[in-house]
Amino acid sequence: MLIVYDSITGNVKRFISKLQLPAVQIQHQMTIDEPYVLVTYTTGFGQIPDKVSSFLQKNSKYLIGVAASGNRNWGERFAKSADLISASYNVPVISKFELSGSKRDVEYFEQEVSRIASY
Repeated sequence: MLIVYDSITGNVKRFISKLQLPAVQIQHQMTIDEPYVLVTYTTGFGQIPDKVSSFLQKNSKYLIGVAASGNRNWGERFAKSADLISASYNVPVISKFELSGSKRDVEYFEQEVSRIASY
């Protein structure tokens, strides 16, 4: 299963580097033509990053799940971008993890990706 991600501070990139899954970082004008899971960060006061929004406008067809990094100090807004993407594109939130994620977060994410990939 392909993982597509974006990272601004490096937390998501560090999380991705712990995975045993193929991954690509979002690039300008990128097109994805196979099922993928999106991993992103949350910006501002719980918003989806602009780059991710633009990417999804052109690449939502094969999106099958979303995960997000965040900081629990934000309370209800913790990793809120995952909730917003889930609601907008009718895909499950696979996980939310703090900063670059723990070993447990990585294991859970990989299990959930494997589970949804089998459908």
